[in-house]
This record gives sequence, C-alpha cells and structure tokens, in this order.
Amino acid sequence: MNDQNRTAWVDVAKGVSILLVVTMYSAYNTGEYTGGVGFLHYVIGFATPFRMPEFFLISGLFLSRVIDRPWRSYADRRIVHYFYFYLVWAFIMIALKVGVYGASPTEMAHDYALALVEPYGVLWFVYLLGVFGAVIKLCRQIRIPHWIVVSTAAVLQMAQVVSPSYIVQQFAAYFVFYYAGYVFSPLVFRVAAWAQENRSGAAQGLAAWALANGLLVFSPGFEVLPTHTQMGYAAFPPVHLALALAGAVALCVFAALVCQRPATNWLRWLGEHSLVVYLAFTIPMSLFRAFALWSGIITQTGPLSAAVLVVSVVTPVALFWIVKRSSFGGFLFERPDWAHINAASRFAGSNLSGVDRSLGRVAR
Repeated sequence: MNDQNRTAWVDVAKGVSILLVVTMYSAYNTGEYTGGVGFLHYVIGFATPFRMPEFFLISGLFLSRVIDRPWRSYADRRIVHYFYFYLVWAFIMIALKVGVYGASPTEMAHDYALALVEPYGVLWFVYLLGVFGAVIKLCRQIRIPHWIVVSTAAVLQMAQVVSPSYIVQQFAAYFVFYYAGYVFSPLVFRVAAWAQENRSGAAQGLAAWALANGLLVFSPGFEVLPTHTQMGYAAFPPVHLALALAGAVALCVFAALVCQRPATNWLRWLGEHSLVVYLAFTIPMSLFRAFALWSGIITQTGPLSAAVLVVSVVTPVALFWIVKRSSFGGFLFERPDWAHINAASRFAGSNLSGVDRSLGRVAR
C-alpha cells in the first residue's frame, strides 16, 4: 500500500470522526432546548466509547515524523499552530456574547483572560492538542520509556479524574489515545494495510466489533437523555478504555476499506479540513437551532438534530471556500507570517497553497 492510499484512509477516518463530534453536539444541543431525544442520540450512544478517542488517536499518528525536530521547528507545527487558532476563535466566540447575549466588554475581557488557562467551550480539543504536543516532546526529550507513559496515561484515563480544572480533567481522559496514536502508529498502519488486502476478513472483524460494542453500550444501566448518554457495561473503566481503543482502530479499518471508493471523496475532503469544521461549527449550530425553534419550521428533536448537523457542517465549509477565494478573513484558517516562529516551517508545505497548507495536512 503506497503513501497516497494511507493518506486517503487517514483522511476518511478523520472525516468520520469530525462528523461524529458534530453529531454529538448537534443532538445534545438540540435536546437541551427541546427536552427530547431523537434518533441521533442513539447513534451517539453507540459511538460514545470511541467518538473522541478516535479523533485523538488519528491526531497522533504522524507525530513520529516531527517529534525529533528541534524545539523551535516542532513547536511551530505542533504547539503554536493550535494555540493560534484557539486564541483567534476563542476571541470570536467570546465577542459574539457581547452582541448576541448582551455581555459587557468587561465580561468579555474576563472570559478571554480565563480562556488562556481554561479552554473555552468546544475549543478545548484544539487547546488540548497543543498541550499534548508539548508534553510528548518533553517526555521524548527526557527519555521516559513509552511503557511508563502509556501505563500512566491508561491509569489516568480509567481513574475518571474529576477536577476543578477542565484541562486537567480532559488531559487525564484523552492523553492515552493521542500517545497511543504516536507510539502505535506503525501497528495501526499495518492493520489498515492488512484490511485492504483481506477485505472479507476485515469486514467480518468490523461486524464482530460492532456487535460487541453495541451489546456493551446498550446493556443494563444504559440511558439516553437529552443532553448526554449513560452507558451500560461499557461504563466500567477498563471496559471503556478497551472499547475506546478497539473503536478507534475499527474506524481506521473501516476507512481503509472504503477510502478508494469515489463515494467517500467528500469524507476524505472533510477529514483533510476537519479543523475548519471544528473551529466554526458551533456558531451556525446555535443560530440555526434557535431560529428553527423560534420560527416553528422544525420542532421535533430527531429531525431538528439532523438539520442542525447538516447546517453545522455545511456552513464552515462554505465559509472556508469564501475565505479561500477572497482577500478577506484569511487569518481565520491560515496563520499569518507573524504567527510563525520558524520560517522553515512556514514554507514546509509549499506544495500546498494558502489555507490548504495550514489546515490540510498540518498533523503530518
């Protein structure tokens, strides 16, 4: 399997991941205001063990290609990159509170200052990617053995840490998956290659995984609520960790099986630009949901959740294309020269143009 095919399945996997993330927020955001449960709540219920772990594992797959670069070059690609977009979009989201929700400039300044140490809203994922990049580089530099880091991270994940600091809590919950993507990247790529060469066996394996995951999630103790899902036996910490890793690999196998089909080109594109969607989806999500309920055009939880999902994905993509084809707003999706700390990194992806260079394959 050549590198082009490997890239294809990684992008498809990222496309599925971002869809699952936006689906979760769309369903729960809608359920919060309708007080009801729709069919997407059950889709997210099934995906609960692996939804975010998959995103983090995929994000770590290409870390080994840059981990040994000098700090300045590495930080530009794996730390500064994410914090730039985090700070830009945190400012935009907080500023909207002034105009839409009536917050004062003082409240806005307070929220923004707090956002420097505690991630703001759904942007916690972008914030955490920068933190993970820094921590792994430090671990590498002081030569902490992989088995110690993996074991410690797994214990933290199973401990289900609850902390006043959201970043501490989310770090404990997801670091093991990002590090697993980094350390076990060769194994994941071999599994994907095997799947493409043994399609029937891979499909049977996916069916067995889906059955096991479903039985453990939809077991005694399972409850789907408007704003969250309570898993059944899958909630037991060791089982949850195992299902998260199994689900993440299963999505990689699924992506490897379908990536060469023309029908998945849109998923591949979405995966290449997953950060575009993640940065911008919450604004149209909230505005459309509020409009739909106010106008009464869609009020049932299931159909409204699905409509919110479509709008939340399509709107950032449309904004991306508008920005790409105009001379305004480029800073939303592309770091300007002053936001780079390493000139070499700025032009490392010179085969890509504009926004594609910054957000297309930044992880690689």
